[in-house]
Amino acid sequence: MPRKIVVTSALPYANGPIHIGHLVEYLQTDIWVRFHKMCGNRCFYFCADDTHGTPVMISARAAGISPEELIGQVYKEHKRDFNAFYVEFDNYYSTHSPENRYFSELIFSRLNKAGSIVKRNVEQAYCQNCKMSLPDRFVRGTCPRCKAEDQYGDSCEICSATYRPTDLINPYCATCRAGPTLKTSEHYFFKLADYEQKLKELIDGGYAQKSVANKLNEWFKAGLRDWDISRDGPYFGFKIPGEENKFFYVWLDAPIGYMASAKNYCDKNNLDFDKLWNSGEYELYHFIGKDIMYFHALFWPAMLIGAGFKTADKLFVHGFLTVNGEKMSKSRGTFIEADTYLKYLKPEYLRYYYASKLTDGIDDIDLNTDDFINKNNSNLVGKFANLASRSGPMLIKNLAAQLGQLDDRGRQLINKLTTAKDHIIEDYEDLKFAAVVRTIIALADEANRYVEQNRPWVTIKTDLEKTRTTLTAIINAVRILTIYLKPILPGYAQKIEKFLNVDKLKFADVETLLQNHRINDFQRLVERIDKKQVNAMIEESKEGQGLKPPGPAEAEAVVTEPFKSECTIEDFGKIDLRIARVVKAEVVEGADKLLRLQLDVGGLDRSVLAAIAQAYKPDELAGKIVVYLANLKPRKMRFGLSEGMILAVGTGGKDIFMLSADAGAKPGQKVL
Repeated sequence: MPRKIVVTSALPYANGPIHIGHLVEYLQTDIWVRFHKMCGNRCFYFCADDTHGTPVMISARAAGISPEELIGQVYKEHKRDFNAFYVEFDNYYSTHSPENRYFSELIFSRLNKAGSIVKRNVEQAYCQNCKMSLPDRFVRGTCPRCKAEDQYGDSCEICSATYRPTDLINPYCATCRAGPTLKTSEHYFFKLADYEQKLKELIDGGYAQKSVANKLNEWFKAGLRDWDISRDGPYFGFKIPGEENKFFYVWLDAPIGYMASAKNYCDKNNLDFDKLWNSGEYELYHFIGKDIMYFHALFWPAMLIGAGFKTADKLFVHGFLTVNGEKMSKSRGTFIEADTYLKYLKPEYLRYYYASKLTDGIDDIDLNTDDFINKNNSNLVGKFANLASRSGPMLIKNLAAQLGQLDDRGRQLINKLTTAKDHIIEDYEDLKFAAVVRTIIALADEANRYVEQNRPWVTIKTDLEKTRTTLTAIINAVRILTIYLKPILPGYAQKIEKFLNVDKLKFADVETLLQNHRINDFQRLVERIDKKQVNAMIEESKEGQGLKPPGPAEAEAVVTEPFKSECTIEDFGKIDLRIARVVKAEVVEGADKLLRLQLDVGGLDRSVLAAIAQAYKPDELAGKIVVYLANLKPRKMRFGLSEGMILAVGTGGKDIFMLSADAGAKPGQKVL
């Protein structure tokens, strides 16, 4: 009996473009869904844009449009990018929908009736200038533990401390930089701890991978806390029934978007939503990144349990993407948007490369650009496509495009390929895509050895029918390998199907033979990657690239960020500027933009971390005379202590110019 399966991916936030890091999840999910559909299972893939919250509201305000207009624009861009990468949703929807409002209110009502919702006063940051309560990430300030400056309102990137926004030292609004006030407001809380036992039973029953379960046990030991599920207006989201100025927190209605997308699809296709989502007839799986485990492994299933809905059969968690061994970086050009990638490279390359790296674990995967080029050129072009290009044109040109019969040697080759089917299906099912790719490569090597041994380019001159028999085996090998690759490379498979003159290939077709069959004209399947394409893509992706300088009429009006609060001439008089000589400059390991400068300030040694690595090389700085802000409070940073600041101008990146003094100026000398 075919299985019935519902699959979801985490909802991309409607406040920015899709990038190659996002695509790890959507390509992984799409490959798994396509695999199941090729096995004859009834599999639905649902997703939506996550549209609510303060960031969307503020971005829309900055753009001078309504939030509805903003999310409408982003929706089109997201759909465009997903389509380009062959991510085939059965329904791609929006959390800003009547279905999502209905389920949000229904779940809230049921949880409230069950006694799982309580009200409690909270003290929160409020910006008088912006006239709004500030979410954690919109409050910044000095970490209360390590005193690192410019940290988020909920956690410190330097020492990893977690805290409340009210614990920050010298907090300020991330939007306008004004100091917030404290405001007391009554909020709704979901009593997560009430569901601890049921959540533990869910986890013990195999809800997530073992490594995820181990992390969840840490959270259980630390104690589950009540979850604030409301936000004060102004806020872009659904208003809580019975309230005038309180809204559902985005993390309450975002996962409900899975249900809303499914409901929308069911209504349009005359399907029973309750049967699809809430019965045992359909399996249900969520694909997510490890950064949102807490929400999907605790809050979301607890909400469903409390509201009387079925939880997922399993949570599939994946790791992050690194590029060349490091986090994606705008300054390095490795924070690559989907749209930028598509200007230079084909989507098949990324689909194939990710598949070759993906396992059933939650470890990060690395996109090494040299490996990316070599793996695609060697395997996708040199082994898979080359097998078709060596046989198809010869058959078409010399043998009227007509296949013959297999001989014993040809059957031996095809048997080797067909016997791998069950193993490949098992690895696809278990999300071991890298193992699938390794198996297919080994099979392609077998087929290419068969070509070398039978030398059809030689026999075509002396024995046409022997050559036809050889090419018949090769074409059948191409067809089987294409079936195995099709979940990963649907566009490539479509070209092969047209070339072979066959219907859409399925796993059930592996054992079928193509004999006495006429093929179609051969078209090139895939091109080799030139490193220049990758370099050009990275260059365009670098921070600040593509920005045009303002014209003369605009120059005086350019403000790239809000002005900081006013200072007086007395404040300015506190600044102590000194002449300093750069004694030594060195690269800071792990930092894209920083150089560590050792300064001589009139006999005093000072160490400064300066964000000038894009504009200056360390070996050209020794001996430079610079202007140094001497009385700036030392700042503890992730890469060490920075004792002051050197002065520079520019827009960032390569466009930075240090302020320098006359070579005769003495270190330590005061600058007026």
